[in-house]
Amino acid sequence: MNTKLYRAALAAGACLLMTAAPGAPAAQETIEISAERPMADAPYWDSNLPVDQRVADLMQRMTLEEKLAQMVSIWTDKASIQDDENFFDPAKASERYPHGLGFFTRPSDLKGPGSPRKNTPRSIEESIAYVNALQTWAQTQTRLGIPILTHEESLHGLAALDATSFPQSIGLASTWDPGLVREVNDYIASEVRARGVHQVLSPVVDVARDPRWGRIEETFGEDPYLVGEMGVAAVEGLQGAGKDPKLKDGQVLATLKHMTGHGQPESGTNIGPAQISERTLREMFFPPFKEVVDRTAIDAVMASYNEIDGIPSHSSTWLLGDILRDEWQFDGAVVSDYFAIEEMVSRHKIAADIPAAAVLAMRAGVDIDFPDGASYKYLKQLVDEGRISQAQVDTAVERILRMKFNAGLFEEPFVRDAAPALASNGPDGIALARRAAEKSLILLKNDGVLPLSLPEAGDAKPTIAVIGPNAAVARLGGYYGIPRKTVSPLEGIRALVGDRANIVHSEGVRITLDDDWWEDEVELADPGDNRRMIAEAVETARDADTIVLFIGDTEQTSREGWAEAHLGDRTSLDLVGEQNELFSAMKALGKPVIVVLVNGRPPSYPMVAEQADAILETWYAGEQQGNAIADALFGRVNPGGKLPVTVARNAGQLPHFYNHKPSARRGYLFDEATPLYPFGFGLSYSDFTFGDPSLSSPTIAAGEGVTVRVAVTNEGSMAGDEVVQVYLRDQISSVTRPVKELAGFKRVTLQPGETRNVDVPIRPQAFGFWGRDMTRITEPGDFTIMVGPNSRDLKEVTLTIAE
Repeated sequence: MNTKLYRAALAAGACLLMTAAPGAPAAQETIEISAERPMADAPYWDSNLPVDQRVADLMQRMTLEEKLAQMVSIWTDKASIQDDENFFDPAKASERYPHGLGFFTRPSDLKGPGSPRKNTPRSIEESIAYVNALQTWAQTQTRLGIPILTHEESLHGLAALDATSFPQSIGLASTWDPGLVREVNDYIASEVRARGVHQVLSPVVDVARDPRWGRIEETFGEDPYLVGEMGVAAVEGLQGAGKDPKLKDGQVLATLKHMTGHGQPESGTNIGPAQISERTLREMFFPPFKEVVDRTAIDAVMASYNEIDGIPSHSSTWLLGDILRDEWQFDGAVVSDYFAIEEMVSRHKIAADIPAAAVLAMRAGVDIDFPDGASYKYLKQLVDEGRISQAQVDTAVERILRMKFNAGLFEEPFVRDAAPALASNGPDGIALARRAAEKSLILLKNDGVLPLSLPEAGDAKPTIAVIGPNAAVARLGGYYGIPRKTVSPLEGIRALVGDRANIVHSEGVRITLDDDWWEDEVELADPGDNRRMIAEAVETARDADTIVLFIGDTEQTSREGWAEAHLGDRTSLDLVGEQNELFSAMKALGKPVIVVLVNGRPPSYPMVAEQADAILETWYAGEQQGNAIADALFGRVNPGGKLPVTVARNAGQLPHFYNHKPSARRGYLFDEATPLYPFGFGLSYSDFTFGDPSLSSPTIAAGEGVTVRVAVTNEGSMAGDEVVQVYLRDQISSVTRPVKELAGFKRVTLQPGETRNVDVPIRPQAFGFWGRDMTRITEPGDFTIMVGPNSRDLKEVTLTIAE
């Protein structure tokens, strides 16, 4: 055992008896904890009592100071409670937090915010020891022994060392497979919980309607139904299906974010005002949040940075009170986004100082101040001054304690078996990451050059040129962790091909000088250097039979822009730097050019779309992207993903989403009104045909659903996946309705020659809308039901809702 780990274990009152080989399944790795509970006979420690009774017992024992301590966390200043080797120091913690501490932000990092590439996160063993030290201090050195709720970022895998990295959210959405999203998040939860962490800040269920916005990669796309289904699946994976809020082993508390309007900011810039009407909020942005609240036991919702109609979300009693709590009956906690309460002073200018901002947040119902408690440290002063009431504090703390009881922290806050954590990112995780990557791939174009074939033994070997800035690196996207091993596309291709083809490689261009998502400055590579690299790539590819070109983004060219010094949004949608020049140079060689896109924002690359022989969209496909991409290129995997967004031709078309109103998209002088690729689009190596759709009943009553049936045939020679998509349109309505709305979908696998009747249910609420008086209604009349492989190529049938 290393010295640091031993010191941390001692600080925790723990003895780590055994360790295991990294990533390997292990026998029990026992950690003995010595930590006696204070007031051990008090009812709040009795797990047999109802949670509300335990909360009430604990609340009546707490001082005001102890309650206020539960409403804050620590992150940027965590060095103040650590020793010289960045391990938890109980004495320093007691000095700074004599009344306890409610939350702890990202225990895996050493000192707070910063790049994990430059400040290597704690090892698994160190993370466990650190969390155990935190909890031992909370249980033995605070008067009531209230455990700390720690949280991590885990959007597409735990953002820590030696954790499995899955495709970014936009890639997971491209699978159109909620079951897979549930499975991925279940696995993420197991890795997080194994390290003693009980909360994650995911999923993101923002509906994304502007591709200039750098955070679009973190979303499940533009459609409220698709986002809602993926969001529900993610929460069920993280904390279990159903409405029981109590976590089981291997589960964590999800945090639903960001409520709301975040995904269509003014000018496409992060945290910009959401100039969105109440009707549009209710029809497009609220539904994913409401679906999760209605169908799961979600216990935490994060407010968004942006304003709506002049009211920042963190101060909106209408959004967080009238809608979330009263209308939807959400009874969990609302957490602030990082530093968002302070930004009501520094950015929104609706409060004169931070205490005033804290008053606004408390009035709106924000219960927890992340990541540092910089605003809520003034709550004692505000109570004393009468600017907030003790009743407001009590309400917030009751919600927080309920979360902690539901998480099982009062029963077991410690990690007592290190084996599951030490096995993180092992064979099961790697296999799941590879399967998720395979199912996320979208074939956007194929003129017959894919799949590539390899010669039989003894035949001449082809030469394949693997070119481009994204060929020899596995790009993971924002909120990344550090897996034990990643597979770049070049590595994946070489591993698959072996000695059956000659693989030559050239970088072609560099996109940015650095590619670290965390770094503030973004500097494009020198154009002159890039043009010299293009010339080298031309010579590398000159004698090749096929060119596979990897272009797109780096983690810096599309990302969360969280400050003026850390930007991530763009005015242009096309390729950055000299990548189009590289493509033109490859095309000029007269060889088939297969373009593989590795990117975080939708691929609005018109020249590439027109001239490439084949295009494979891969997004940021996780640690196993290289193997999955190689399998798809050579036909071992048949791409079956579909776009979760509409891809605009250029920024002049924005906003451009498929579910627009009838008066939109009339047309433009000198340009197209149609998208480059429609929502739901994706090809296959198989050819699928759709029969005429039929309904379980041609007429239904208001409040009833219907099932759509369609025969789908695989007329190709390969097994493949098709996503049956069902849209509807209210033909005549008292307020304008979208030209089409996704109402159901199902991904199916069909063997060559197989025909299957696919049934897709449409829920009753799909036929309703918000009327002129902003009440939910379903009007009688005819609905057009549309079925097909994407939002453009559809067959229709009419459904009537009776008077």
